[in-house]
Amino acid sequence: MQYLNILYALILAIYGYRFLKSDGKIVKGVLCKDESFHYSGTELFWCLTFATGSIALSLDVGLDLMALRLLVLEIFCIIGLRISTNQAVISAPLKIYIAFLIWITIGLIYSPSPSYGVRTILKYLYPILLCCFASATVRDPEVFFKSSLLARTVGVISIAIIFIPYIGHVIPNVFWYGTARAIHYISIMIFSLGMFFFTNRKKENLIYTFIYMIPCLYWVFRTSIMGSLVAIMAFFFIRYRMKSLPVIAGVLVLGVAAVFMIPSVRQKMFFDDNVTISDFREGKISEDNVNTNYRSTMWKDLERIFYEGHETVGSGTGSVQAYMYSHPEEFGGLTVPHSDFVQQKCDNGLIGLIIYGAIIFFVFADCFRTYWRARSAPLQLCAIVAGASIIGVYATFYSDNVVNYSMATLSMPFGFYGMMLGLRRSEEEN
Repeated sequence: MQYLNILYALILAIYGYRFLKSDGKIVKGVLCKDESFHYSGTELFWCLTFATGSIALSLDVGLDLMALRLLVLEIFCIIGLRISTNQAVISAPLKIYIAFLIWITIGLIYSPSPSYGVRTILKYLYPILLCCFASATVRDPEVFFKSSLLARTVGVISIAIIFIPYIGHVIPNVFWYGTARAIHYISIMIFSLGMFFFTNRKKENLIYTFIYMIPCLYWVFRTSIMGSLVAIMAFFFIRYRMKSLPVIAGVLVLGVAAVFMIPSVRQKMFFDDNVTISDFREGKISEDNVNTNYRSTMWKDLERIFYEGHETVGSGTGSVQAYMYSHPEEFGGLTVPHSDFVQQKCDNGLIGLIIYGAIIFFVFADCFRTYWRARSAPLQLCAIVAGASIIGVYATFYSDNVVNYSMATLSMPFGFYGMMLGLRRSEEEN
């Protein structure tokens, strides 16, 4: 059944290309069903691409279909940028992103495996291409709402199949792995939270917000739980500035309480699951009792091999990935480091780590500034969603392979940021 994914990928590619080359079509309005709008071909392609971020279409053996889809989407984004009637908005954070891409490309020169380095670069390239395409394409709030709500609908379907018995055997590998989807859901959860504050559909959007928190709790994915909490705190900081500090403190307290009060989380968090919140307050919990699934040992080994002695520039783009694929037995069969921070340090040194961190910081700062200067509610909504989701997703870099899943994970916050840039340019011009 999984080979049907090749057919699904072809269908998506054909529709994507047709949309790009079409003159557009009339589409019903999102918030007002009685109205209709003419969407251009690039707007239709944007809606299709952004809405299907949770779709992986992978194969267990043979063709690396996901890598091929990533390459096709990047080519389509380049075509879209060329035919768009508007120019892409290259903000200061995106200029830093370009500097980062140049730096990791330089890393190919001294990489022990340039082929793995190229694959790594393509994964970093997709979010900025998607972001630039969104900034050139999305100038109407209607397109922002349409693409975001479509993404939320597809996301709900991907959540529903979690709880449908045997569905995985019928449509295997159509959606991303649980870890990738859980990080993908962070951005849509924040979008739903934003819709709660910015629209009159309070109950509906509050339900969606909680729905998108269920998977990471159900799967007990500590990384995405952390990312979700960080994103929520960032959301309230953007909205209320310093007045949000009590809310942020409350979210932190709830997060700590959940670790100790939810049995499944506590059992996964500690080797000794009899620890209590009193032990935490009294400082009786040592680092040795925290269960990292032996990731900390793997990280130390990788840093010893690739980072120590190469702290400034690292060992070359793709170094970690190439080594782990060649020596899976050294890490219990794992072929990925489960920490993009570690991989960035090992591959591209402190320079790479700092430049990428600067991208995230300045995107957040740009979203914060835009939120407080925007004249329209849609632009404010897009800014707060982009800013909060990018901080939440970045937090998951600590212990997950976010860059490996960039089609599902990084595409969302950078997609929202690109839409924000496009909506902001439209507001400035009018």
